[in-house]
Amino acid sequence: MSPRLELLHPYPFQKLRQLFSDLTPNPARSHVNLSIGEPKHPAPELVKEALMSNLAGLSSYPATLGSDELRTNIAQWIAKRYEIDAPNPATEILPVNGSREALFAFAQAVIDPLADQAYVLSPNPFYQIYEGAALLAGAQPWFVNCLAEHRFQPDWASVPEDIWAKTQLVYVCSPGNPTGAVASLADWQNLFELSDRYGFVIASDECYSEIYFGDNKPLGGLEAARKLGRDFTRLVMFSSLSKRSNVPGLRSGFVAGDASILAKFLLYRTYHGCAMSPMVMAASAAAWQDENHVIENRAQYSAKFAAVTDKLAKVLDVALPDAAFYLWAKVPKQFASDEQFARELFKQEHVTVLPGSYLAREAHGVNPGKNYVRIALVAPLAECIDAAERIVRFCNSH
Repeated sequence: MSPRLELLHPYPFQKLRQLFSDLTPNPARSHVNLSIGEPKHPAPELVKEALMSNLAGLSSYPATLGSDELRTNIAQWIAKRYEIDAPNPATEILPVNGSREALFAFAQAVIDPLADQAYVLSPNPFYQIYEGAALLAGAQPWFVNCLAEHRFQPDWASVPEDIWAKTQLVYVCSPGNPTGAVASLADWQNLFELSDRYGFVIASDECYSEIYFGDNKPLGGLEAARKLGRDFTRLVMFSSLSKRSNVPGLRSGFVAGDASILAKFLLYRTYHGCAMSPMVMAASAAAWQDENHVIENRAQYSAKFAAVTDKLAKVLDVALPDAAFYLWAKVPKQFASDEQFARELFKQEHVTVLPGSYLAREAHGVNPGKNYVRIALVAPLAECIDAAERIVRFCNSH
C-alpha cells in the first residue's frame, strides 16, 4: 500500500461521530442536523425528466471529453453568469463527476512529484480534499490562515519567499467553505501577480457561487481575469450542480480555464477512467440551461438566513456571510472550546453543528477554526428556525 495513505487525517465527520459517541441526546427533542453541507431541497423536475429520457445511454461508453451539447451549454452559462465572452467549448471546458472528484484528480495531474519539495497552498480553514490531494500527489500542504481581521481571506503576504518559490498549485475557495467569504477583484489581482511571478497554477473552487443574497453575485476567477485584461493562463475554475441545482447525487460539474492545462488534464482523465455517464450528461445539459430552479433555490436559502441570523446573533458572534449556505459562528466565551459547545448542544438540544477546529489545521501558531462552529442551513425552513431557537435557549442556559 502507498505509505502516503498514512499521512491522511480523519475526515471531520468521522471526528464528529467520535466526539458524540458517548452521548445520549435529549429524547424530548427531534434531531436537527446542521453539520454537513448536503443540499436538502428537492431536485429539479427537468433534471429527473432528462435522466429518464436518456436511459438509452446505458448502452454506450461515454466520452471523457463529454458531449458537445453539455460543453456548449456550460460555456453559454459562464458567458451569461459572468458577463464575459464564452470560453471555447472544445478546449476550455471539461465536464467532471462533481467538483470534489476533480479537485482531487487535478492535483495528481498538476504536481511534479520529482520536484524538490513541491508545495500546495490551501486556505485555512479549508475543504479537506485540498489537503488529501496534495499529500497523495507527493506534495506538502502549506496552510494560509483566513482570519476575521483579513475578511476571512487568505493572508498571501504571510507566505515566505522560499515557499512561493516551490509552490506548484494554489487552491482558492470563493465563496469560502466554511466562512462564505468572497474574494474581491483586488484579492484576485494580487494572486494573479503572484502566479505570474512564481509560475504556480490556480485551482479556483467556486461550487457555492450561485447561493448569494439579493443581486450580490460573487465574483468568479475567470470573470476576475477578464476584468483585469488577462487570459486564463494558469487558471482553472471548478463548479458543480450539487449546490446550484440540489443534485449532489448526480455527481456533475465542470472545470474551465487554461486550455493547455485542460488538455493535459483530459489526458490524465482518459487513463483515470472517469467519464460522465451519458444520462448524467443530458441531465446536466438541461440543468445548466435553466435558471428558474436556481432562483427558487436561492430564495429558499435567503429565507432561512433572514429567519435565523438575527436570532443567533443575540447569543453568538455571527453575521450574514457574503454567500454560500453556512453561518460561521464564534462560540460564547463561557465555553472552553468549539468541541465542548458542539457536544453540549447535541446532548441538551439534539442539534448538530460542526466544530470549526475540525475544518482547519494548527498553522503558524494558530488554528483559525478554533472556537468557531459551522452551521449549515440545509434543513427545511421550519427546522432551521426551530434549531436556532434551541441554540438561543442553550446559550442562555449557560
